[in-house]
Amino acid sequence: MQNVHISSHPLIAHKLSKLRDANTEPKKFRELVREISALMAYEVTADLLTETVEVQTPLQKTSGLILKEKIGLVPILRAGLGMVEGFWELVPSAEVWHIGLYRDENTLKPVEYYNKLPTEPTVSVCLILDPMLATGGSATATVDVLKRWGVKKIKFVGLIGAPEGIAQMSRFHPEVPIHLAAIDERLNERGYILPGLGDAGDRQFGTA
Repeated sequence: MQNVHISSHPLIAHKLSKLRDANTEPKKFRELVREISALMAYEVTADLLTETVEVQTPLQKTSGLILKEKIGLVPILRAGLGMVEGFWELVPSAEVWHIGLYRDENTLKPVEYYNKLPTEPTVSVCLILDPMLATGGSATATVDVLKRWGVKKIKFVGLIGAPEGIAQMSRFHPEVPIHLAAIDERLNERGYILPGLGDAGDRQFGTA
């Protein structure tokens, strides 16, 4: 799992425990998703390319660094929406492009139902946002879409991953880094992560 990065930040671990709690209500759940995402954004963007610029301070001119790469956030609808605000807090200039996928409950395969990407890429780096990397079907399909779009640099960012989903992504897209807050034990027969946190979309939007 050379390309899998698990956060060791104690604040992320602390907030993830609260996120897992079945008694956490939707409002607090959404806040925690946003907060964890912001903390992860700091780690995920550590290797972004920069360029040197001249800056005029109140006292004199100096050199500084600014981001060279244009970032696109790609939340997988609908659960990924909750992660956008956390990333926007650190990278407010990031573009957001939505891709809608749902998992067929019988086949556990992803079904694409929404895609409004323009003809040509408008960003150089895409961060796929989805709280749960379960079977890996939706994540793999989203990478396929972005590669067809022409994006060269792609990362997956999730909160919890299952070994099965990580294996799926690593098999089809071994060059795509996977950033997670935690790796859980396994999937159950319905494709849910154990111990997990339940359905991240339902828990965010109060539709459980």
